Amino acid sequence: MENLGYEILHGISLILLFMLILLISKAANDFFTPYKLDEELHEKDNVALATSIAGYLSATTVIFIGALLGPTKGILADLMNVGGYALLGIVLLNLSHEINDRFILHRFCNVKEIIEDRNIGAGAVQFGSYMASGLVVAGSIHGEGGGIGSILVFYILGQAALILFTAFYNWITPFDIHDEIEQDNAAVGVAFGGTLTAVGIILMKGASGDFVSWGHNLSIFVMDAALIFILLPVVRFFFDKVIMPRTSLDHEIQHDRNLGAGFLEVIGAISFSIILLFVMG
Repeated sequence: MENLGYEILHGISLILLFMLILLISKAANDFFTPYKLDEELHEKDNVALATSIAGYLSATTVIFIGALLGPTKGILADLMNVGGYALLGIVLLNLSHEINDRFILHRFCNVKEIIEDRNIGAGAVQFGSYMASGLVVAGSIHGEGGGIGSILVFYILGQAALILFTAFYNWITPFDIHDEIEQDNAAVGVAFGGTLTAVGIILMKGASGDFVSWGHNLSIFVMDAALIFILLPVVRFFFDKVIMPRTSLDHEIQHDRNLGAGFLEVIGAISFSIILLFVMG
């Protein structure tokens, strides 16, 4: 009975901590952005911002889970460890917002597109950027032997990989993602944002595990990151020619602005990433 009581108390304390972390995460977003979340969502019904914030809060949850997994060290120690890592993750997620604005969708102002133009495509890309960043941070937290230093290093490497992948994705598609998203093509934003999430899953795999040495862990991360540039285009080609053989995925996304085609690309990329996570785990 004592063990059962401890487990219940432990579980309730972590749930309450998670609720507190979500409140802090929302407050941090209000602090670091020039708009007020409540006003945009409740008074202006801004779907683009809701899409972005959904990714932000989901990424916060992913980081919390990454900190939560592992052996327990007691209620107080667990609350301090999980809470500390979650707070660090919130700071990094807000930094990801700036990186997305300056280096991923860098040809226009993300805040203007989402707040003034209510551009759902831009919101979807921010969703994917947040999720990818959260997955990398969660992966770097999970495992023994690392620390804040390794989390920051893998976060920086993950952001660099996302920036490089953006240029690569723009190169392998016949359209310019910046132009299409700025022209309110939500299908392109959904496809690219979802693909960023898939990239984050693979990068999470590279960042996770026990920290053995910088050489060992960095080599694993680099090899997994390389798979992104090799295999994701193959998956995209497969879905284009096998799942949608009577039309072109690029044509549906660019010219017809077909959200369904955009979601198909997302499902293809994420499904592949999850399979890779388990097959090569």
